[in-house]
Amino acid sequence: MITNGSTKPDPISPEWERPPGQLTLEDDEVHVWRAELDLPDAVVHQLRQTLDPAEVSRARRFHFEKDRSRFMVARGLLRTILGSYLNLDPQILRFGYGGQGKPFLIGIRDNAKDASALRFNLSHSGGVALIVVTLNRELGIDLERIRPELATETIAEQFFSAQESATLRALPADVQPEAFFNCWTRKEAYLKARADGLSFPLDQFSVSLIPGEPAALLSLLGQPDEIARWSLIHLNPGSGYVGALVVEGRGLRLRTFQLS
Repeated sequence: MITNGSTKPDPISPEWERPPGQLTLEDDEVHVWRAELDLPDAVVHQLRQTLDPAEVSRARRFHFEKDRSRFMVARGLLRTILGSYLNLDPQILRFGYGGQGKPFLIGIRDNAKDASALRFNLSHSGGVALIVVTLNRELGIDLERIRPELATETIAEQFFSAQESATLRALPADVQPEAFFNCWTRKEAYLKARADGLSFPLDQFSVSLIPGEPAALLSLLGQPDEIARWSLIHLNPGSGYVGALVVEGRGLRLRTFQLS
């Protein structure tokens, strides 16, 4: 159950399970998919065929072939997963983008009610991707590979709240990188979930970050009611990575799938 807040702990993330043969998504469910992005060339080619010209053009902007391939795989897998929920060919899916760049499905006539209700978000880092899907509720997901060289006090003071920076400084040095990226992913996931996300100042809200402690949205300057609106979940994508999910509402059922 996703029931965490500032005083209730989030659950220990369950093992990533094999998805069922037929996907169903109930109103109170949230599905998170984990996927590897470094796949055989034949699979990469197959997924590339599902992309539209704009996605292929975006992929070409990456300097390194590995990054181009990972981007195409992530977008192709997103299409594949959404197509499975909607029982539609992934290639026919069309995306629109909100003011903050958040994607949504457009132009689907068949099964239009289900398509308009579907909410989703994608994040990828290194060779791993996380995709979240739910119905009729806002959400955001973020994934980061832990890079100790980026987990500096200077960056924390620039982007974190005073409360978060102080908490980070008080931790032992060997714990700080994981704590830094706990904070980073939780803040990014929250901003993605909000309609005005990228315009909301990073230092105006605080999240928990100490490894092993419950994930929680702790405070929002001038918007105390926001804390009760959202659930914040810590995700375990694998060794060397941290992830976070923010979803609107409480008492939801979380399922985590490994895409093979």
